[in-house]
Amino acid sequence: MSRRAGSGLIGNWAEAQRRQQQTQLIQQREAERRQRAYERDANRSHRQYREAEALRRTAQLDAEVTALKGLLVAGCRAPAFRISDLARPDRLEPFNPGALAQPVPMPRIEDFQRQSSGWTLGSNHRAQAEREAHARYTQAWQAANAAEAQRQQQLAAYRQQYDRWAAEQLAGVRAHNGGLTELADALRAGDAEAAVEYFSAALYASTAWPEALPRQVAAAYDPAARQLVLDWELPGYAVVPEARAVQYLPSTDQDKVKPRPVTERRALYRDLLAQCVLLVVRELYAADEFGVLDSVVVNGFVDCHDPVTGQEARFVLSTVPAERSAFAGLRLEQVSAVDCLVSGLGGQLSARPDQLTAVRPGRRPDEVGGGVVSHGGHGGGTDDDEPDLFVMDPIAFENLVAELFRAMGMEAVTTQRSGDGGVDVEAVDPAPIRGGRIVVQVKRYRNTVPPTAVRDLYGTVQDKGANKGVLVTTASFGPGSYTFANGKPLELVPGADLVELLHQYGLRGRLGGGSAAAPARRAPEPEPAPPADHNVLGMSWSGSVALDVCALVCTGNRVLSEDHFVFFNNPRTPDGSVRSREHARPDKAALEVSFDALPSQADRLVLVAAIDPEVDPRADLAGFADAHIRLLSAGGEELGRLDVSDGRAGETALVLGSFRRRSNGDWDFVIGGKGYRGGLEALLGEYGVEVA
Repeated sequence: MSRRAGSGLIGNWAEAQRRQQQTQLIQQREAERRQRAYERDANRSHRQYREAEALRRTAQLDAEVTALKGLLVAGCRAPAFRISDLARPDRLEPFNPGALAQPVPMPRIEDFQRQSSGWTLGSNHRAQAEREAHARYTQAWQAANAAEAQRQQQLAAYRQQYDRWAAEQLAGVRAHNGGLTELADALRAGDAEAAVEYFSAALYASTAWPEALPRQVAAAYDPAARQLVLDWELPGYAVVPEARAVQYLPSTDQDKVKPRPVTERRALYRDLLAQCVLLVVRELYAADEFGVLDSVVVNGFVDCHDPVTGQEARFVLSTVPAERSAFAGLRLEQVSAVDCLVSGLGGQLSARPDQLTAVRPGRRPDEVGGGVVSHGGHGGGTDDDEPDLFVMDPIAFENLVAELFRAMGMEAVTTQRSGDGGVDVEAVDPAPIRGGRIVVQVKRYRNTVPPTAVRDLYGTVQDKGANKGVLVTTASFGPGSYTFANGKPLELVPGADLVELLHQYGLRGRLGGGSAAAPARRAPEPEPAPPADHNVLGMSWSGSVALDVCALVCTGNRVLSEDHFVFFNNPRTPDGSVRSREHARPDKAALEVSFDALPSQADRLVLVAAIDPEVDPRADLAGFADAHIRLLSAGGEELGRLDVSDGRAGETALVLGSFRRRSNGDWDFVIGGKGYRGGLEALLGEYGVEVA
């Protein structure tokens, strides 16, 4: 019996084990099945996502091309520009004192008496409670009354400040709108400068142009011919997508980009240029509400690197003379842009604009004669009408500067000749928030103002407790002066800017000889063209810290001269071997360097970066990380990457590194890393640039 019982137990155990194994096997197979199903679904989902993304990119390319093809039709639907579009409404934000509008709640005696109602243990206690309640009430009433008086005083002061602000705003609006009335009258009279100003504004403000297309214009108006002549920038060839479609290939898990046929892309680009020129003509005639145009000449150009020389050049790719009578009969929504431009209006369009094959331009703005005034110029007068600031009596010069500040809407007086404490003119700007007391120093120099004068002005501002200091001169300022003034309540007005301000506010003055009818600024020295053999240094870093990237051309640790310090106010060296340039993504700053053209005495080019205190005066270089310099060829080919050190907390300027000339003439890059807590001023002091 016992054996049979034992045998039964073992059999049951064995059966349980077999069933457990079967269950585990089933579970394992089910898990494998679910895994295979998951992988199939994941692959299917991944494929669907990649296919959908390829379709989306293809649809985006199609939409871009459709928009380019329909530019002229869409532009013709845009409303015509009117001078009233420039008017400013005289509606101001209403006075809103916020919490000051609510009177301070006054206490009630009943509330204090109610708090004392628990004192009922006899008349003496009740009387004492009432006296204490009345005392607390009196104290609370006095405090509330004082707070209410203070509120009313603050409300009155805030109201006065608002009224002053509102009066200033309304005066500015009325002056602006009054200027529009004068502009309309000048247009009706055929004034050239008014015509240029008005039609340039019409093109800039036009809603017919997509934001991605350029809007650079140079224009002149010929009153005798009633003709507007302008150069208008056209989009480059890259505006037409190079890709035609995107297809996902599951076998390789990659996207295949199908290129747009070259013939199709060229045809699209040529048609787009014709549309742009026709749309410019349409916008001009549509905006001519005063009837001052009988004809327009539009020269369409692109600015880019000449493939032959590698230098920046301008290529005219289309030109059209459009008479109003001929243009008025066109239905632009129905025309073929190329045929309309060439056959209908007799214009020219490059046969191969993608290869920058230029056409002979029509009449150019600088060829317009007949005493036409270019936009921004000044008319009339002789040398005798304009006093020479260099030889003007010093007191008369100070009075002229004071008169300029008064013309700008400030209160200004000259100081006594003795005991002025370094102040020649005292001015008060009545504008809320940004206004205040201003101390002005006047320097009638012919040579560059030294940085010590700027430093002295800063000391005067601090000593006088002024809000701002202004240094006005007939000369100019060097990099050291601008560097010291950066981030401080100082403004530097060089001679060229002074003359322009005088003319802008109806005053007279010139710098030395030359006709007063010439532009207020002295003509700059011709800028040397960038050497064809140059490199571009593209600077990148992570983080949102705003930096100024500068360069110093040095012998050892001494800059050759202040003019060899390239920064925001000195964009190039005198010989043009180092110059600032616009950066392109992914770079955040860029310099252009021709190493072979650097002065023979220069043995290093030092690159530095500094915090821009005007963007964030509290920033430091803690957020300057992952920095590197891309070394590019003149054609944009990346030749290498140069790593530079990260910034550190508390530092506001950093030597990124330097290119050093070796004995064989080659240039090697040496990483920097020295930081400065005193900003660009402290850094420049070690390289011999006088700042303070």
